[in-house]
Order: sequence, then C-alpha cells, then structure tokens
Amino acid sequence: MVIEVIAISLTDAKAAQKAGADRIELVAGIVEGGLTPSYAMIESVCGELTIPVNVMIRPHSRSFFYDENDIQIMLKDIQICKQLGASGIVIGTLTEEHDIDEPTLKRLIAAADGLDITFHRAFDDVKDQSKALETLMSYKEISRVLTSGGKNKVIDAVSEIQALVQQASHSHIQIMPGSGLTPTTLPSFITQINVSECHFGSGVRHQASFDHFIDENKIRDIRDIMLFRA
Repeated sequence: MVIEVIAISLTDAKAAQKAGADRIELVAGIVEGGLTPSYAMIESVCGELTIPVNVMIRPHSRSFFYDENDIQIMLKDIQICKQLGASGIVIGTLTEEHDIDEPTLKRLIAAADGLDITFHRAFDDVKDQSKALETLMSYKEISRVLTSGGKNKVIDAVSEIQALVQQASHSHIQIMPGSGLTPTTLPSFITQINVSECHFGSGVRHQASFDHFIDENKIRDIRDIMLFRA
C-alpha cells in the first residue's frame, strides 16, 4: 500500500522519505487547506528526494471555483512544476454549482502533459460524489481521487468510501482516503476498506499538529501496519 505524506517544508519531505513514505504531497498554506508552494520549495524538494513529489496547484483558498486569471496562474504553475522535476500535480476544479468543472479540468490536464494527477479534496465539496466520480473516471490522465468521503474525517465515512471504491473498481482510478488517518485509526479502517493508497497529514506529526514536525516513528508504525496487512 502506498503511503502518501503531506510535506510543507524540505525538512518534512526528507523526514517522510527517510521514515518510509512512498510519495510526497507538497503544499504551502496548510491552514488554508493547501496552496501552491514556492518555486524554490518545489525545486529543493524535487532535487533532494528520490520518491515522487506531487505538487498542489491551488492559487487561493476562497473556493475551488477559478476564474480566467486563476486558471492562467495554475497553467503557469504546472509548467514550472514540470521544469523543476515534480512527478505530479494535485488539482481540483468545481463549478459554482459544486459540480466538476470539466472545461477547466481539461485545460489543466493538457498542461500536465504526462505528469501524475491527483484530484484533491475539492471532491468532498461536490453535491453528488457518485456522479462526480463517474465524470473523473472518464479522464485516463487522473490517477487517483483524494477524499474523506464527504465527511470531516475519513474514519466517519467508511460506507461512503466503500461505495466509491466499489464504483471505481473497474476503472483506472484509485480512491485514496485521507483526513483523520493515524497509526491508531488505520488498522481498523483498512480492515473495512480495500484501498491501495492512503494519505496522511497531521496524523504523522508530533502532537498530531501541523505546528510540529513529522514524527518519523509514526510513519514507520504505519509502514509496519501495512506490511502486516499484506
């Protein structure tokens, strides 16, 4: 099972890799839900790590609806990520009616031009997750959907995640649960949900807070849990 860990600094990213993370989601502005990091940050992390680094592409935290000015910035950010060695991007675009914004999504996918693509937790703001997933499954370029099943914590959305996993089971898209997973909550969760990737944020930090550094022991514990499951 793939362990994806949020990093908000080079120190975070190096610690996560050392402890056994398989992939980094690199973000800034985590208190705002995650924003595009600086180019220097992207270059440093991608230059020093050997595991994949997927970069958040999100110009503001007001919503997941973007006007043309926002889109132009996102397209430029994606170009820069490619130049700086990112493995992938993390995107999410919605209409003002909380459906998938396909015209914008298509433009971002075209700009990615082969980069790995995660559709992020904008998915948890859609009005109909089943319909939204059906839409996303039509895009072969999208590798996975990060979701908490529409709930604040994924551990409270077991049935919702099960339904999404079942819906996606005959497609190329992976459902990647995230939000609220920790070494304590993970064992019970993965006995109920058959997924191949999990996403960790504050749950692998000291005092379970982004105010503190990554706790390498927590990532190692998660690795042990997943190896035991396998």
